[in-house]
Amino acid sequence: MTGPTLATRIDEAWTGLTPHEQRVAGFLRSRPEESALYNSSELARLTGVSKATVSRLFRRLGFTGSQEVRDLLRAQRTAGVPVVVDALADAAAVSLARDVGNLQRFAAALDTGALGAAAAAIAAAPRVVVTGFRSGFPIAALLRQALAQARADVRLVPEAAQTIAEELVGLGPEDAVVIVGLRRRPSGFGEMAAAARAITPNLVLIADPTLRPTAARWRFDVPIESASPFDSYAAAASLVSVLAGEVLARCGAEGAERVRSIDRAYAALGELEPS
Repeated sequence: MTGPTLATRIDEAWTGLTPHEQRVAGFLRSRPEESALYNSSELARLTGVSKATVSRLFRRLGFTGSQEVRDLLRAQRTAGVPVVVDALADAAAVSLARDVGNLQRFAAALDTGALGAAAAAIAAAPRVVVTGFRSGFPIAALLRQALAQARADVRLVPEAAQTIAEELVGLGPEDAVVIVGLRRRPSGFGEMAAAARAITPNLVLIADPTLRPTAARWRFDVPIESASPFDSYAAAASLVSVLAGEVLARCGAEGAERVRSIDRAYAALGELEPS
């Protein structure tokens, strides 16, 4: 996304706005998740000002009209900012249908050969570290939980109060690193991936198509588009299940025995509800 956001434009222009213009600007500033839904007449009605006031405000903010405001908010949504850009009669149904479409696109594009090779490397590695930031963190945590059922020495990093550098030092070329990097990644993400790739060739990257090319040995892009203000993680969660399943299969008898041992430990400790 290029150029200032709507909120930034409002903040910069605020002191030069009239009280009525500030009323509209305050509405837009406090409710960006709805602002893309309204044209000038609707904004005037909702804020109790004239349509001319709304038009003057837009000009002061650098827009020619409400359509440019909506276009900017749609651009923000494309960059991952959670804003509503369409009024949907049945938003839940449309969002779920988009999830199904994402899963179908993911399945059609999945390189099963690369998936098998990545799973084999993870299964054979002496140590596996999994990391993810922001929206990638819960996906990374889910993957770590699944991989820990199949094999030993799988860590979710960085640990509390640590940095990623402290977690990478000590890894060797036979170890495996899995990085989850979905839209709105933190700065320095590419450098972190490059540092991991310099340590081990066994670098697996779970990303979305907005990530620039990286040095990962295996990269799996998942579609995240959604009708909701928030991205869809259905395909990412599905990839976790598929990848972990492939790893368990390659762990063979040792992996199966680990699953049984964990299940016995659950029972001994009473940690799970009866099925």
